Amino acid sequence: MSKKTKNRARTVTGNTGNPATPGVPNPRQPCPCGSGRRYKACHGTGEDVIVLRPFEGLAAECDLVALREFVPSALAPVTLSETGQQLSDGRTARLASVLPGAAAALVRPNGDALVGLQVQTRTGDISADLGRALRWALTAAPGEMLPVSGTGLGDGPVRLQDLVVRDAPLDITLYRDFAWWLPDDGQPSAEAAAALEHANNVIMPTELVRGEGLRAAYWVDSGSKAHLRWVRPEPEDQLLAALARLQAGDELDLGEGSRYVGSFRAHGLLVPVWDLDRDMHVKEWTGPAEAFAGRLTEALASLEERPPTEAERRARDSLAGRQVTLR
Repeated sequence: MSKKTKNRARTVTGNTGNPATPGVPNPRQPCPCGSGRRYKACHGTGEDVIVLRPFEGLAAECDLVALREFVPSALAPVTLSETGQQLSDGRTARLASVLPGAAAALVRPNGDALVGLQVQTRTGDISADLGRALRWALTAAPGEMLPVSGTGLGDGPVRLQDLVVRDAPLDITLYRDFAWWLPDDGQPSAEAAAALEHANNVIMPTELVRGEGLRAAYWVDSGSKAHLRWVRPEPEDQLLAALARLQAGDELDLGEGSRYVGSFRAHGLLVPVWDLDRDMHVKEWTGPAEAFAGRLTEALASLEERPPTEAERRARDSLAGRQVTLR
């Protein structure tokens, strides 16, 4: 899901992994959003601040970007921190790629809390919107739904990083349809049934490419062709330089039946994309992806040992020209 930046919004980079200050912050303290600015010069101004890397500091950052941007149907339980556990009183919580009606959160009749990632956010900090939605879901009554997350959901700033264990990975379950949207009794309303049918008709089959050293690598069938979308954790400059080194050495593809086509930026990370032979099963790409991961690791390590060659600089310019940014 993309989001246009309003003219009045300011862009903030920097470390967004700092814990939020509970309650109303001191104006001279660092802003809880993690921008590195003082609160009075950041969110304390009342302006919308765009946090470019909202999931920084979380071990699941790459998978969160994937769930937010292109994974159609998935659920992942979250490991709540002490603060989150105090709010939930034993309630379980799961992140969802998208919920019925693109809701921000809902609580099922059995008390399970679900928070959607593919929603229209209300602020420039997706992590803050998700944090508010998760806090709401951990305390709301069973059967309630939160249409849109944003301001007005409790006192004081809160981010996803404040409610979950930061070094806990996500155990993601991917689905081929949205049958998990159905209520416990399996009897949806006519409106819910129509929404379910529409969602199932437009879903793109997506699977994780699993293997040694592989994380956040997703095989996607777009209908006419298949792709590998691989969310990478490295800083963009380093990753581009390493990819350029592989490109100059003719090692950027994943082997026969693949072609590197470019990359897109999403929430501060770079997502390289390859076209794949659609007739090959997703498991057939495990070996090639593992081999590429090894080459990429070597290329990243070599950046400190030797500067880029002229051919690698040209390759980097070419790769940079094949990037787009999602906001």
